[in-house]
Amino acid sequence: MFQTFVFSCLCLLYLTGAFCVEIYETHTISAMEGDSVILHTDVTDLQRDNVLLWTFGPQDAHIAKINRVHNEMFHNGADGRFRDRLELDSQTGSLTITNVSTELNGLYKVEIVIENKVSSKNFIVKVYAHLPIPVITRYCPQNPPSSVSRYELLCSVVNVSRVTLSWYKENSLLSSINVSDISSSVSLHLEVEYQDNNTYSCVLNNPISNQTQHPDITHLCQIHSDDYVHYYGFTEAVIRLALSALVGVAAVAVLVYDVNSR
Repeated sequence: MFQTFVFSCLCLLYLTGAFCVEIYETHTISAMEGDSVILHTDVTDLQRDNVLLWTFGPQDAHIAKINRVHNEMFHNGADGRFRDRLELDSQTGSLTITNVSTELNGLYKVEIVIENKVSSKNFIVKVYAHLPIPVITRYCPQNPPSSVSRYELLCSVVNVSRVTLSWYKENSLLSSINVSDISSSVSLHLEVEYQDNNTYSCVLNNPISNQTQHPDITHLCQIHSDDYVHYYGFTEAVIRLALSALVGVAAVAVLVYDVNSR
């Protein structure tokens, strides 16, 4: 997946002469963990007097270089994260990063010196982890009273980051939650009417992939007769507790009145 941003040409004047720095564009490349990413220079054939340098990150750490003047080519890794992952095309200068992981997210730059012109190209690489399949659990009361007409679905995933977890009814979005940082567990609830025959789905997605799970109401029901609040809903439980409290207060008032009237 690519996104391109075009920049202008900037000419710099040094004491030794004029150098034109051409910043062609910035590409955003998205990939899954384990994939290979190719950063193309768009150069067809490097000449003997050309110099090429690849850097990574805000500190511009050197990771690969071609110096035709000294007939020198070497690969270098920033703090070891690129070890055995870099492949440099000696003809074009394009860089291949194999078996990418999320620690390789960031900004990559290449500078190519051709005579008195420095061409620069930037790449933003975004690596996403493989998505787990959401797990859906259906909760329903053991002996539901006649007033209860709904059951609850819980969609859960673990160890995810930079994702969105959503509930859909047919093709309509019902609810969603965004996760930016790594989270040990993420869950999303949904209440469904017993007589509802619509198709529901839980979707976990990031910008380049998704995983979808549909509830199976015939096999996912878990009975928890003692978890009253979980099944009947927080609002109903609060109402019942409030009524119980009112009954208790009324009983105390009657008792006090009876004692005082004697």
